[in-house]
Amino acid sequence: MGMCFGVRDAIALATRTAQQEPLTVLGDLVHNETVLAELRRQGVRFAREAGEVTTPTVMITAHGASERAMAQARGEGLNVLQATCPLVHFAHRALAQLVAAGFHPVVIGQRDHVEVRGLTGDLAAFDVVLTPEDVARLPGHPRYGVVAQTTQPVAKVAHLVGLLRQRFPQAQVHYRDTICQPTKQRQQAAHDLARQADVVIVMGGAHSNNTRELVATCRQHCERVHHVQTAADMRPEWFHAEDTVGITAGTSTPDATIAAVADWLAREAAKFNFQTSETCQPAPLPAG
Repeated sequence: MGMCFGVRDAIALATRTAQQEPLTVLGDLVHNETVLAELRRQGVRFAREAGEVTTPTVMITAHGASERAMAQARGEGLNVLQATCPLVHFAHRALAQLVAAGFHPVVIGQRDHVEVRGLTGDLAAFDVVLTPEDVARLPGHPRYGVVAQTTQPVAKVAHLVGLLRQRFPQAQVHYRDTICQPTKQRQQAAHDLARQADVVIVMGGAHSNNTRELVATCRQHCERVHHVQTAADMRPEWFHAEDTVGITAGTSTPDATIAAVADWLAREAAKFNFQTSETCQPAPLPAG
């Protein structure tokens, strides 16, 4: 459990750079306020648009950005430093290959999410879908090239790809799997954990998509699921004697937050009789 390697590497790069020169991050480096507050304490600045940046160097977040957005930043005279997760880079390459091969691009994800904006920012035409209703509104094309936001649930993506094929049976639908492995592992582990627990605590930022998806996954199997950002959000009234409590965390959750929640639970467990179990160990770095 804990941060995935892409988030951890992005934070480390921001920290190292800020120690050497003034740094502004374009957007939120990660969707976790605890992490962002610590970076601000270290002098890292944040801006929404390239025109707002007042430092010579700007960092692209772990969620990636379009070539157009990076060109705009360079046009402002900025040195652009990329912290894009390698698995997001893979999604960009997969989508570009589909477009080059003549497929109409379809992205399964949240239209306004920074990662999806990065994926679609260089495209002349595209569609973004997240629900069956979105698929029902798609215009007809002879060929569809489909990728997914890297933190989308596997089952949801498979369902939407299936609906697309049903709606356009004569069309060629080519799906490239771009859901990242850490997300897949956490989702599967969350399924397994929630089936065994009376209460599940999901740790992560309020605006973290992969954390919200973990919450939704756990609620499929457990009625008592609570999303917390820090140990300060924990409440004793959520727990009963003899409960089995499961804990899991989104990919941008700091180890210190996880440890603090585990310590809180250990103290409460001493008062009651409940047991705790953890899930979602960090995925290994990909080869190469």
